[in-house]
Amino acid sequence: FLCMDGVSGLEAGAKAIFPDVVVQRCIVHLIRNSLKYVPSKDYKKFTADLKKVYGALNLNAARAAFEDLEEKWSVYPGAVRVWKNNFGHVEQLFNYGSAVRKIMYTTNAVESVNSSYRKVTKKGSFPNEDAIYKSLYLRAKELEEKWKNSKIPNWSKVLNQLLVDDKLAIRIEKYLKQ
Repeated sequence: FLCMDGVSGLEAGAKAIFPDVVVQRCIVHLIRNSLKYVPSKDYKKFTADLKKVYGALNLNAARAAFEDLEEKWSVYPGAVRVWKNNFGHVEQLFNYGSAVRKIMYTTNAVESVNSSYRKVTKKGSFPNEDAIYKSLYLRAKELEEKWKNSKIPNWSKVLNQLLVDDKLAIRIEKYLKQ
C-alpha cells in the first residue's frame, strides 16, 4: 500500500517493482490541489463537504457524498475535477477500517522526514559525499530517537483492522513474531 502525491511516473515505477501494490492519493494533497480552484470565501463550506467524501463510513457513502459534492460545487469545475480524476485512487481507502484510514490517508510523515533532511543539506557545503551521508545518517538517528516512544493512536484497533486482510495478516504476523 502506497500513499503518494501523484508525481508523474511514481505510480508506474512503484508498480514495476511491486506489481500488487495498492496506490492511493494523499488526501491532504488532493484537498490542497482542489482548493486552488475555490475562492477563499468558500473554503470552509467546500472542505466540510469534502470531508464527507473521504471521511465517509464506507465506499457507498463516499460515492454518494461525492455525487452531492459534484452537484453542489459544479460552479468550481477545476476543484471537482481534481477529485473526479483521482477518485479511483481514493476508493481503496475504504477497503480498510476507519482507524487504518486515519493513518494511511496522508504522506505528511514522509514529508516531515524529507523536510528534516533538507534542513541538514542546506546548512552549507560538504567536503565530500561521505560528509553528506554522515550528516543524513545522524539526522536519521535523531529522528529515530525523537519518534522512538511515539505511539500510533488506537494501534490495537488498527492492527485488528489490518489483520482482516489475509495478505496483510501473513506479513504482519511474520513481524509480530520477531
